[in-house]
Amino acid sequence: MFYYLNFLSSYADQLSFFRLFKYVTFRAGGAAFTAFILTLLLGPLTIRLLTKLQTTTPPRVEGIFTDEEIGIRKRHVPTMGGILLLFSIVITILLWANPTNSLVIVFLTLLISLGLVGFVDDFLKVKFQNKDGLAGRWKLLLQFIIGGLAVWSLHLVPETGGNITKLMLPFLKQPIIENTGIIFAIMFGSTVVVASSNAVNLSDGMDGLAIGCTIICALAYACFAYFCGHKYLALYLHIPFIPGSSEVVVIAVSIVGAGLGFLWHNCYPAAMFMGDTGSLSIGGAIGLIAVLVKQEILLIVIGGIFVIEAGSVILQVAYFKLTRYFTGEAKRMFLCAPIHHHFHKSGWKETQIVIRFWIIAILLAFVGLATLKVR
Repeated sequence: MFYYLNFLSSYADQLSFFRLFKYVTFRAGGAAFTAFILTLLLGPLTIRLLTKLQTTTPPRVEGIFTDEEIGIRKRHVPTMGGILLLFSIVITILLWANPTNSLVIVFLTLLISLGLVGFVDDFLKVKFQNKDGLAGRWKLLLQFIIGGLAVWSLHLVPETGGNITKLMLPFLKQPIIENTGIIFAIMFGSTVVVASSNAVNLSDGMDGLAIGCTIICALAYACFAYFCGHKYLALYLHIPFIPGSSEVVVIAVSIVGAGLGFLWHNCYPAAMFMGDTGSLSIGGAIGLIAVLVKQEILLIVIGGIFVIEAGSVILQVAYFKLTRYFTGEAKRMFLCAPIHHHFHKSGWKETQIVIRFWIIAILLAFVGLATLKVR
């Protein structure tokens, strides 16, 4: 909506201030501040509402950790706080992004669609008071359908269509494959979106851990989106020039701003949890930004914490099944997975784990951005 204010500057010299709304950097700053304020101010109301509705769920690690290790207070902390997060992001995008930009529509659709999947999952957990929620196979199927449609939509957008079928690697100036074909591009892109979505979800197990790392990751990809949308910067850095992709900066920093506001309420001791409503949607959005700017492989580095978290779960399950099959006695590689619970059972305090993971996430983001000059 605010994007249209730049047209006012053409009517009188004294209204030239409104030209600022034409610049994506100004609108990105406004978006970050708006999302932060919305989440911060609406947080107490959301917490009271979720508490009144008794949106608590059994902890994921129930039966693995004792009540003392989990913390009695966490059993009374409401989940589904992702509703506030998603609401603030969507409203901010509608206010500050260019509504005529096709990419904005694609990202808004993805955010809302994955948010709905997460909401259904959270609702079922709350209603039946179990850890399962929506069946895993149905959740994955819906995620792949949504992710695939989003990638296909990017292919249909004239400004981005030529890049979606390219496969690029960090440190290389040119794509290793110029045209992978649309079928492979959709399969690969949707896998990135789904993997990112679920990795953020798996990391959502300690106060402030997932949202803190998400903020760092989104900020790094906001930089990539800005560089790709600037013709001369893209040429200088040897990355794809994608007209209109700088508008995605507004979306990325909306996630950052809303994430900071949510962190205010979610930091230790958390007053509410994000739940799948938030984690699936913002994780998927970051994955789609990576697909858009053709830095999917680099997401392994920039989102390294999420990769480690998801990888620890995969390794734990594989090791458990293999040892049971070959030795008859199932064993675990980690004390508990995801790996943040392993460190918790090893004696680290929750705040130590969260802050140390944030530090690693910041360092990995710097490494990812540094690859722009090492090509």
